[in-house]
Amino acid sequence: MADIPPAAVDPAVEPAVEPVGGGAAGGAASVRQASETWESLFRAQVGIMQRIRQDPAFKDLPIREYDVLFNLSRCPSGWTRLNELNHYLLISQPSLSRMVERLEARNLVRRRPAAADHRGIELALTEEGRALQRRIGSGHVQRIREVLAPVLNPGEMDQLKALTDKINARLGD
Repeated sequence: MADIPPAAVDPAVEPAVEPVGGGAAGGAASVRQASETWESLFRAQVGIMQRIRQDPAFKDLPIREYDVLFNLSRCPSGWTRLNELNHYLLISQPSLSRMVERLEARNLVRRRPAAADHRGIELALTEEGRALQRRIGSGHVQRIREVLAPVLNPGEMDQLKALTDKINARLGD
């Protein structure tokens, strides 16, 4: 799900740019520090995703398609607009539309014209889609634990979650 390239910064050369903003500790991050932090976060995410993609839970459904089902399972009303779903995925709108067609053909999702604007499309899981999402999700969370638990203790997981939650809140997620 990470199709964004890492920052390309030569670690031997500090960019001639002043630090911006103030962090929680009151100091400002340099461009190098921000770049190295991004690079580390990106590489960790890639490494984790490479291991998770090998999970046998994804033999019935590719991880990108599972991601659609997972995000639909989190919709409080059960329905969400296609463009709102796209906000949570690293996939283009046309690619998502084609993926939804495939998922609909497998009877995993259903779609309808948006209630407020008939030009838009709303999506929801079918019962079959919900059952598959739960089945895959059950194995998926175990695999996530198998990948993270040997590396991070529970306190470190809480700390990492707090930091990524802070980033997401600032980005408006």
